[in-house]
Amino acid sequence: MPTEELVHDRLRHRPRAVLLAKLLGAVLLAAVAAGSSTPARAEAAPPPAAAAAAPARSFAEVRALWVVRTALGSAAQVREMVAQAAASGFNTLLVQVRGRGDALYASAHEPRAESLPADPAYDPLQVTIEEAHRRGLAVHAWVNTHLVWGPVAPPRSPQHLVNAHPDWLAVPRRLGRELYDHAPQEPGYVERLIEHAADSTYLEGLFTSPSHPAVQERVQQVWLDLARRYDLDGIHFDYVRFPAPDFDYSRGALQRFAAWVKPRLAAARFLRLSAAAEQDPYALVEALPDYWDVFRRDSITSLVRRVYRAVKAERPGLVVSAAVLPDQRRAREERFQAWPAWLADGILDVAVPMAYTADPNQFRDWIARAYAAAGSGARLWAGVGAYKNPVAGTLLQVDHARREGAGGVVVFAYAAAASSAPEPGAPPPLAQIGQAAFAAPPAAPR
Repeated sequence: MPTEELVHDRLRHRPRAVLLAKLLGAVLLAAVAAGSSTPARAEAAPPPAAAAAAPARSFAEVRALWVVRTALGSAAQVREMVAQAAASGFNTLLVQVRGRGDALYASAHEPRAESLPADPAYDPLQVTIEEAHRRGLAVHAWVNTHLVWGPVAPPRSPQHLVNAHPDWLAVPRRLGRELYDHAPQEPGYVERLIEHAADSTYLEGLFTSPSHPAVQERVQQVWLDLARRYDLDGIHFDYVRFPAPDFDYSRGALQRFAAWVKPRLAAARFLRLSAAAEQDPYALVEALPDYWDVFRRDSITSLVRRVYRAVKAERPGLVVSAAVLPDQRRAREERFQAWPAWLADGILDVAVPMAYTADPNQFRDWIARAYAAAGSGARLWAGVGAYKNPVAGTLLQVDHARREGAGGVVVFAYAAAASSAPEPGAPPPLAQIGQAAFAAPPAAPR
Protein backbone atom coordinates (compact mmCIF):
# COMPACT_ATOMS: atom_id res chain seq x y z
CA MET A 1 0.00 0.00 0.00
CA PRO A 2 1.59 3.30 -0.97
CA THR A 3 1.89 5.79 1.87
CA GLU A 4 -0.26 8.88 1.71
CA GLU A 5 2.46 11.33 0.67
CA LEU A 6 3.70 9.09 -2.14
CA VAL A 7 0.11 9.04 -3.39
CA HIS A 8 -0.06 12.83 -3.13
CA ASP A 9 2.95 13.27 -5.37
CA ARG A 10 1.87 10.66 -7.89
CA LEU A 11 -1.54 12.28 -8.22
CA ARG A 12 0.06 15.70 -8.59
CA HIS A 13 2.09 14.49 -11.52
CA ARG A 14 -1.04 13.05 -13.18
CA PRO A 15 -2.91 15.89 -15.21
CA ARG A 16 -15.21 19.77 16.70
CA ALA A 17 -13.50 18.63 16.43
CA VAL A 18 -14.47 16.08 18.94
CA LEU A 19 -15.52 15.89 22.51
CA LEU A 20 -12.43 14.88 24.47
CA ALA A 21 -12.99 11.60 26.25
CA LYS A 22 -11.92 10.96 29.79
CA LEU A 23 -8.58 9.26 30.02
CA LEU A 24 -8.67 5.50 29.80
CA GLY A 25 -6.92 4.44 32.93
CA ALA A 26 -6.92 0.89 31.67
CA VAL A 27 -3.57 -0.75 32.18
CA LEU A 28 -4.70 -3.47 29.80
CA LEU A 29 -4.94 -0.97 26.98
CA ALA A 30 -1.41 0.21 27.59
CA ALA A 31 -0.09 -3.34 27.63
CA VAL A 32 -1.90 -4.43 24.51
CA ALA A 33 -1.34 -1.19 22.69
CA ALA A 34 2.39 -0.93 22.82
CA GLY A 35 4.23 -1.02 26.06
CA SER A 36 7.98 -1.50 25.91
CA SER A 37 9.09 -5.09 25.47
CA THR A 38 12.23 -4.51 27.59
CA PRO A 39 12.89 -2.53 30.76
CA ALA A 40 12.35 1.21 30.60
CA ARG A 41 12.29 4.03 33.10
CA ALA A 42 8.96 4.96 34.61
CA GLU A 43 7.27 8.10 33.26
CA ALA A 44 5.45 10.69 35.29
CA ALA A 45 1.68 10.48 34.88
CA PRO A 46 0.38 12.80 32.15
CA PRO A 47 -2.12 15.52 32.98
CA PRO A 48 -5.71 14.31 32.53
CA ALA A 49 -7.10 15.05 29.07
CA ALA A 50 -10.57 15.56 30.56
CA ALA A 51 -9.35 18.79 32.15
CA ALA A 52 -8.61 20.37 28.76
CA ALA A 53 -10.77 23.15 27.43
CA ALA A 54 -13.49 22.22 24.98
CA PRO A 55 -12.74 22.64 21.26
CA ALA A 56 -13.96 25.86 19.69
CA ARG A 57 -15.99 24.06 17.01
CA SER A 58 -17.52 20.74 18.08
CA PHE A 59 -19.55 18.52 15.78
CA ALA A 60 -21.71 15.50 16.49
CA GLU A 61 -19.81 13.87 13.64
CA VAL A 62 -16.50 15.10 12.23
CA ARG A 63 -16.70 15.12 8.42
CA ALA A 64 -13.19 16.00 7.46
CA LEU A 65 -11.12 16.34 4.33
CA TRP A 66 -7.36 16.11 3.94
CA VAL A 67 -6.19 19.02 1.79
CA VAL A 68 -2.77 18.52 0.20
CA ARG A 69 -0.51 21.55 -0.19
CA THR A 70 -0.91 21.59 -3.97
CA ALA A 71 -4.42 23.02 -3.46
CA LEU A 72 -3.01 26.10 -1.70
CA GLY A 73 -1.15 27.75 -4.57
CA SER A 74 -3.21 30.93 -4.58
CA ALA A 75 -5.95 32.67 -2.64
CA ALA A 76 -8.37 31.85 -5.45
CA GLN A 77 -7.53 28.16 -5.17
CA VAL A 78 -8.08 28.25 -1.43
CA ARG A 79 -11.45 29.98 -1.75
CA GLU A 80 -12.56 27.42 -4.34
CA MET A 81 -11.40 24.53 -2.15
CA VAL A 82 -13.23 25.80 0.93
CA ALA A 83 -16.38 26.53 -1.04
CA GLN A 84 -16.40 23.02 -2.55
CA ALA A 85 -15.78 21.38 0.82
CA ALA A 86 -18.57 23.36 2.48
CA ALA A 87 -21.02 22.73 -0.35
CA SER A 88 -20.24 19.00 -0.14
CA GLY A 89 -21.12 18.82 3.55
CA PHE A 90 -17.65 18.65 5.10
CA ASN A 91 -17.22 20.46 8.41
CA THR A 92 -13.49 20.09 9.03
CA LEU A 93 -10.38 20.70 6.91
CA LEU A 94 -6.97 19.17 7.63
CA VAL A 95 -4.73 21.50 5.64
CA GLN A 96 -1.13 20.56 4.89
CA VAL A 97 1.00 23.49 6.07
CA ARG A 98 4.33 21.74 6.62
CA GLY A 99 4.86 19.53 3.62
CA ARG A 100 8.62 19.07 3.29
CA GLY A 101 10.33 20.84 6.16
CA ASP A 102 8.94 24.12 4.83
CA ALA A 103 5.99 26.39 5.52
CA LEU A 104 2.74 27.21 3.79
CA TYR A 105 2.08 29.84 6.44
CA ALA A 106 3.99 32.67 8.09
CA SER A 107 6.61 30.64 9.94
CA ALA A 108 9.13 31.90 12.46
CA HIS A 109 11.30 28.82 11.94
CA GLU A 110 11.16 27.40 8.42
CA PRO A 111 11.44 28.75 4.88
CA ARG A 112 8.46 29.47 2.71
CA ALA A 113 7.50 26.53 0.50
CA GLU A 114 9.05 26.75 -2.96
CA SER A 115 5.66 25.94 -4.52
CA LEU A 116 4.14 29.20 -3.28
CA PRO A 117 4.26 32.55 -5.03
CA ALA A 118 7.04 34.77 -3.76
CA ASP A 119 4.61 37.41 -2.42
CA PRO A 120 4.84 37.07 1.39
CA ALA A 121 1.51 38.85 1.76
CA TYR A 122 -0.20 35.63 0.64
CA ASP A 123 -0.62 33.34 3.65
CA PRO A 124 -2.40 30.14 2.58
CA LEU A 125 -3.26 29.08 6.13
CA GLN A 126 -4.69 32.44 7.12
CA VAL A 127 -6.85 32.61 4.00
CA THR A 128 -8.08 29.07 4.66
CA ILE A 129 -8.99 29.89 8.24
CA GLU A 130 -10.87 33.06 7.29
CA GLU A 131 -12.81 31.37 4.50
CA ALA A 132 -13.56 28.22 6.49
CA HIS A 133 -14.55 29.84 9.77
CA ARG A 134 -16.87 32.19 7.90
CA ARG A 135 -18.74 29.07 6.78
CA GLY A 136 -18.56 27.31 10.15
CA LEU A 137 -15.84 24.83 9.17
CA ALA A 138 -13.03 23.87 11.55
CA VAL A 139 -9.42 24.08 10.37
CA HIS A 140 -6.60 21.85 11.58
CA ALA A 141 -2.99 22.43 10.56
CA TRP A 142 -1.59 19.23 9.04
CA VAL A 143 2.11 18.92 9.89
CA ASN A 144 4.43 16.40 8.26
CA THR A 145 6.74 15.52 11.11
CA HIS A 146 9.80 13.59 9.89
CA LEU A 147 9.42 13.66 6.11
CA VAL A 148 11.30 16.85 5.18
CA TRP A 149 12.21 16.64 1.51
CA GLY A 150 11.49 14.61 -1.61
CA PRO A 151 13.93 12.47 -3.62
CA VAL A 152 14.82 15.50 -5.75
CA ALA A 153 17.54 18.17 -5.87
CA PRO A 154 18.18 19.76 -2.46
CA PRO A 155 16.03 22.74 -1.46
CA ARG A 156 17.07 26.16 -2.69
CA SER A 157 16.84 27.91 0.67
CA PRO A 158 20.03 27.78 2.76
CA GLN A 159 17.75 28.00 5.83
CA HIS A 160 16.00 24.73 4.99
CA LEU A 161 17.04 22.13 7.54
CA VAL A 162 18.31 19.78 4.83
CA ASN A 163 20.93 22.42 3.97
CA ALA A 164 21.42 24.02 7.37
CA HIS A 165 21.37 20.85 9.48
CA PRO A 166 22.22 17.75 7.45
CA ASP A 167 23.25 16.08 10.72
CA TRP A 168 19.53 16.00 11.59
CA LEU A 169 18.79 13.56 8.77
CA ALA A 170 18.04 9.88 9.26
CA VAL A 171 20.22 7.31 7.51
CA PRO A 172 19.20 3.88 6.19
CA ARG A 173 21.03 0.76 7.33
CA ARG A 174 22.40 0.30 3.83
CA LEU A 175 24.36 3.58 4.07
CA GLY A 176 25.11 3.76 7.78
CA ARG A 177 28.56 2.21 7.72
CA GLU A 178 29.51 4.08 4.55
CA LEU A 179 28.55 7.50 5.99
CA TYR A 180 29.59 6.89 9.60
CA ASP A 181 32.99 8.57 9.31
CA HIS A 182 31.82 11.33 6.98
CA ALA A 183 30.71 14.69 8.35
CA PRO A 184 27.13 15.43 7.22
CA GLN A 185 28.32 18.83 5.95
CA GLU A 186 30.72 17.18 3.51
CA PRO A 187 29.85 17.39 -0.19
CA GLY A 188 27.95 14.34 -1.32
CA TYR A 189 26.47 13.34 2.05
CA VAL A 190 22.96 14.67 1.43
CA GLU A 191 23.14 13.72 -2.24
CA ARG A 192 23.85 10.12 -1.20
CA LEU A 193 20.68 10.08 0.91
CA ILE A 194 18.65 11.59 -1.92
CA GLU A 195 20.03 9.03 -4.36
CA HIS A 196 19.04 6.20 -2.03
CA ALA A 197 15.52 7.58 -1.63
CA ALA A 198 15.15 8.01 -5.40
CA ASP A 199 16.19 4.40 -5.99
CA SER A 200 13.77 3.10 -3.36
CA THR A 201 10.30 1.81 -4.17
CA TYR A 202 8.88 2.84 -0.81
CA LEU A 203 10.68 5.98 0.42
CA GLU A 204 9.08 9.36 -0.20
CA GLY A 205 12.29 11.27 0.40
CA LEU A 206 14.48 12.45 3.25
CA PHE A 207 13.48 12.00 6.88
CA THR A 208 14.80 13.54 10.07
CA SER A 209 16.27 11.45 12.88
CA PRO A 210 13.53 10.95 15.48
CA SER A 211 16.00 10.64 18.38
CA HIS A 212 17.86 13.88 17.61
CA PRO A 213 17.13 16.44 20.38
CA ALA A 214 17.29 19.35 17.92
CA VAL A 215 14.76 17.64 15.63
CA GLN A 216 12.35 17.22 18.51
CA GLU A 217 12.87 20.83 19.53
CA ARG A 218 12.23 22.05 15.96
CA VAL A 219 8.99 20.08 15.66
CA GLN A 220 7.78 21.40 19.01
CA GLN A 221 8.58 24.96 18.00
CA VAL A 222 6.71 24.53 14.70
CA TRP A 223 3.62 23.40 16.62
CA LEU A 224 3.84 26.19 19.17
CA ASP A 225 4.35 28.76 16.42
CA LEU A 226 1.18 27.56 14.71
CA ALA A 227 -0.77 27.46 17.97
CA ARG A 228 0.26 31.01 18.86
CA ARG A 229 -0.13 32.69 15.47
CA TYR A 230 -3.35 31.20 14.13
CA ASP A 231 -6.96 30.71 15.17
CA LEU A 232 -6.77 26.97 14.61
CA ASP A 233 -9.13 24.30 15.84
CA GLY A 234 -6.46 21.61 15.95
CA ILE A 235 -3.06 20.44 14.75
CA HIS A 236 -2.52 17.11 13.02
CA PHE A 237 0.59 14.91 13.12
CA ASP A 238 1.58 13.06 9.96
CA TYR A 239 4.71 11.01 9.33
CA VAL A 240 5.21 10.79 13.07
CA ARG A 241 7.00 7.48 12.60
CA PHE A 242 10.13 5.95 11.13
CA PRO A 243 10.13 5.65 7.34
CA ALA A 244 11.00 1.93 7.52
CA PRO A 245 12.48 -0.65 9.92
CA ASP A 246 15.95 -0.10 8.43
CA PHE A 247 16.30 3.48 9.80
CA ASP A 248 17.96 5.30 11.66
CA TYR A 249 21.59 4.27 11.33
CA SER A 250 23.07 7.75 11.40
CA ARG A 251 26.17 8.21 13.52
CA GLY A 252 24.28 10.46 15.92
CA ALA A 253 21.45 7.96 16.43
CA LEU A 254 23.88 5.09 17.06
CA GLN A 255 25.74 7.19 19.62
CA ARG A 256 22.52 8.24 21.32
CA PHE A 257 21.46 4.60 21.51
CA ALA A 258 24.76 3.71 23.18
CA ALA A 259 24.20 6.40 25.81
CA TRP A 260 20.58 5.30 26.30
CA VAL A 261 21.32 1.60 26.68
CA LYS A 262 24.39 1.94 28.92
CA PRO A 263 22.49 2.19 32.25
CA ARG A 264 20.28 -0.73 31.19
CA LEU A 265 23.13 -3.21 30.83
CA ALA A 266 25.65 -4.79 33.15
CA ALA A 267 28.82 -2.72 33.05
CA ALA A 268 31.01 -5.56 31.79
CA ARG A 269 28.65 -6.37 28.93
CA PHE A 270 28.42 -2.75 27.88
CA LEU A 271 32.21 -2.43 27.85
CA ARG A 272 32.53 -5.51 25.64
CA LEU A 273 29.93 -4.23 23.18
CA SER A 274 31.43 -0.75 23.15
CA ALA A 275 34.81 -2.20 22.27
CA ALA A 276 33.20 -4.14 19.41
CA ALA A 277 31.48 -0.95 18.22
CA GLU A 278 34.87 0.68 17.71
CA GLN A 279 35.39 -1.81 14.89
CA ASP A 280 31.77 -2.02 13.69
CA PRO A 281 29.33 0.82 14.45
CA TYR A 282 26.43 -1.65 14.28
CA ALA A 283 27.79 -3.91 17.04
CA LEU A 284 25.47 -2.59 19.75
CA VAL A 285 22.27 -2.55 17.73
CA GLU A 286 22.91 -6.01 16.29
CA ALA A 287 23.63 -7.47 19.72
CA LEU A 288 20.62 -5.74 21.34
CA PRO A 289 17.78 -5.76 18.78
CA ASP A 290 15.00 -5.59 21.39
CA TYR A 291 16.54 -2.61 23.11
CA TRP A 292 17.17 -0.99 19.72
CA ASP A 293 13.47 -1.27 18.87
CA VAL A 294 12.43 0.14 22.26
CA PHE A 295 14.83 3.06 21.81
CA ARG A 296 13.38 3.89 18.41
CA ARG A 297 9.79 3.50 19.61
CA ASP A 298 10.48 5.68 22.62
CA SER A 299 11.99 8.34 20.35
CA ILE A 300 8.69 8.73 18.53
CA THR A 301 6.57 8.55 21.67
CA SER A 302 8.70 11.10 23.52
CA LEU A 303 8.17 13.59 20.69
CA VAL A 304 4.40 13.11 20.73
CA ARG A 305 4.37 13.51 24.51
CA ARG A 306 6.42 16.71 24.61
CA VAL A 307 4.52 18.32 21.73
CA TYR A 308 1.14 17.38 23.18
CA ARG A 309 1.92 18.77 26.61
CA ALA A 310 3.49 21.96 25.27
CA VAL A 311 0.58 22.70 22.95
CA LYS A 312 -2.06 21.92 25.58
CA ALA A 313 -0.31 24.25 28.01
CA GLU A 314 -0.52 26.97 25.38
CA ARG A 315 -3.95 26.23 23.86
CA PRO A 316 -5.91 23.61 25.85
CA GLY A 317 -8.79 23.61 23.37
CA LEU A 318 -6.71 22.62 20.34
CA VAL A 319 -7.43 19.08 19.19
CA VAL A 320 -4.23 17.07 18.71
CA SER A 321 -4.69 14.27 16.19
CA ALA A 322 -2.40 11.95 14.25
CA ALA A 323 -2.58 10.06 10.97
CA VAL A 324 -1.47 6.53 11.86
CA LEU A 325 -0.95 3.18 10.21
CA PRO A 326 -4.15 1.12 10.54
CA ASP A 327 -2.33 -2.17 11.15
CA GLN A 328 -1.36 -1.77 14.78
CA ARG A 329 1.32 -4.49 14.71
CA ARG A 330 3.05 -2.97 11.69
CA ALA A 331 2.74 0.50 13.16
CA ARG A 332 4.41 -0.56 16.40
CA GLU A 333 7.02 -3.02 15.14
CA GLU A 334 7.96 -1.63 11.72
CA ARG A 335 7.41 2.12 12.05
CA PHE A 336 7.81 2.36 15.85
CA GLN A 337 4.51 4.24 16.03
CA ALA A 338 2.81 2.97 19.20
CA TRP A 339 -0.33 5.03 18.72
CA PRO A 340 -2.76 2.97 20.84
CA ALA A 341 -0.44 3.64 23.80
CA TRP A 342 -0.53 7.37 23.04
CA LEU A 343 -4.30 7.30 23.42
CA ALA A 344 -4.10 5.22 26.58
CA ASP A 345 -1.49 7.55 28.09
CA GLY A 346 -3.46 10.69 27.29
CA ILE A 347 -0.91 12.25 24.91
CA LEU A 348 -3.14 12.15 21.82
CA ASP A 349 -6.73 13.29 21.48
CA VAL A 350 -7.69 11.56 18.23
CA ALA A 351 -6.18 8.76 16.13
CA VAL A 352 -6.88 8.76 12.40
CA PRO A 353 -6.05 5.31 10.96
CA MET A 354 -5.19 5.65 7.28
CA ALA A 355 -7.41 2.73 6.30
CA TYR A 356 -6.67 3.08 2.60
CA THR A 357 -8.02 0.01 0.85
CA ALA A 358 -10.57 -1.04 -1.74
CA ASP A 359 -11.47 -4.09 0.39
CA PRO A 360 -14.50 -3.25 2.55
CA ASN A 361 -13.85 -6.15 4.92
CA GLN A 362 -10.27 -5.06 5.51
CA PHE A 363 -11.44 -1.50 6.11
CA ARG A 364 -14.06 -2.59 8.60
CA ASP A 365 -11.59 -4.79 10.47
CA TRP A 366 -9.05 -1.98 10.77
CA ILE A 367 -11.65 0.46 12.10
CA ALA A 368 -13.11 -2.10 14.54
CA ARG A 369 -9.65 -2.75 15.96
CA ALA A 370 -8.95 0.97 16.13
CA TYR A 371 -12.19 1.53 18.03
CA ALA A 372 -11.17 -1.15 20.53
CA ALA A 373 -7.85 0.65 21.04
CA ALA A 374 -9.47 4.09 21.31
CA GLY A 375 -12.26 2.99 23.61
CA SER A 376 -14.44 5.84 22.39
CA GLY A 377 -15.69 7.12 19.07
CA ALA A 378 -14.70 10.64 20.12
CA ARG A 379 -11.05 9.56 19.93
CA LEU A 380 -11.28 7.95 16.51
CA TRP A 381 -11.75 9.35 13.01
CA ALA A 382 -11.60 6.85 10.19
CA GLY A 383 -9.26 7.73 7.34
CA VAL A 384 -10.99 6.82 4.06
CA GLY A 385 -8.84 6.41 0.94
CA ALA A 386 -11.27 7.75 -1.63
CA TYR A 387 -8.53 7.68 -4.26
CA LYS A 388 -8.59 3.86 -4.09
CA ASN A 389 -12.35 3.55 -4.53
CA PRO A 390 -15.18 4.58 -6.81
CA VAL A 391 -17.66 6.86 -5.12
CA ALA A 392 -19.85 3.90 -4.16
CA GLY A 393 -16.92 2.23 -2.41
CA THR A 394 -16.12 5.38 -0.46
CA LEU A 395 -19.74 5.70 0.64
CA LEU A 396 -19.74 2.09 1.82
CA GLN A 397 -16.65 2.74 3.91
CA VAL A 398 -18.15 5.87 5.44
CA ASP A 399 -21.13 3.75 6.46
CA HIS A 400 -18.86 1.05 7.90
CA ALA A 401 -16.94 3.67 9.90
CA ARG A 402 -20.14 4.96 11.41
CA ARG A 403 -21.40 1.50 12.29
CA GLU A 404 -18.08 0.62 13.90
CA GLY A 405 -18.45 3.63 16.19
CA ALA A 406 -15.96 6.13 14.73
CA GLY A 407 -16.67 9.71 15.75
CA GLY A 408 -15.88 10.95 12.28
CA VAL A 409 -14.31 10.28 8.91
CA VAL A 410 -11.44 11.97 7.09
CA VAL A 411 -11.52 11.59 3.32
CA PHE A 412 -8.25 11.42 1.41
CA ALA A 413 -8.18 13.73 -0.36
CA TYR A 414 -9.62 16.95 -1.75
CA ALA A 415 -7.71 16.73 -5.03
CA ALA A 416 -8.60 13.07 -5.69
CA ALA A 417 -11.94 12.10 -4.22
CA ALA A 418 -12.39 8.96 -6.33
CA SER A 419 -10.39 6.35 -8.18
CA SER A 420 -12.25 7.05 -11.41
CA ALA A 421 -13.55 10.12 -13.21
CA PRO A 422 -17.28 10.90 -12.89
CA GLU A 423 -19.68 10.03 -15.66
CA PRO A 424 -20.33 12.85 -18.16
CA GLY A 425 -22.76 15.31 -16.64
CA ALA A 426 -22.43 13.88 -13.13
CA PRO A 427 -21.35 16.05 -10.17
CA PRO A 428 -17.70 15.88 -9.14
CA PRO A 429 -16.87 12.93 -6.83
CA LEU A 430 -16.50 15.22 -3.81
CA ALA A 431 -20.01 16.54 -4.29
CA GLN A 432 -21.39 13.03 -4.86
CA ILE A 433 -19.80 11.83 -1.61
CA GLY A 434 -21.15 14.80 0.30
CA GLN A 435 -24.66 14.58 -1.10
CA ALA A 436 -24.97 10.89 -0.34
CA ALA A 437 -23.02 10.64 2.94
CA PHE A 438 -23.63 13.97 4.65
CA ALA A 439 -27.06 15.14 3.52
CA ALA A 440 -28.83 12.96 6.07
CA PRO A 441 -28.00 12.31 9.75
CA PRO A 442 -25.54 9.43 10.18
CA ALA A 443 -26.82 5.96 11.03
CA ALA A 444 -26.54 4.93 14.66
CA PRO A 445 -23.34 3.05 15.52
CA ARG A 446 -23.51 -0.60 16.44
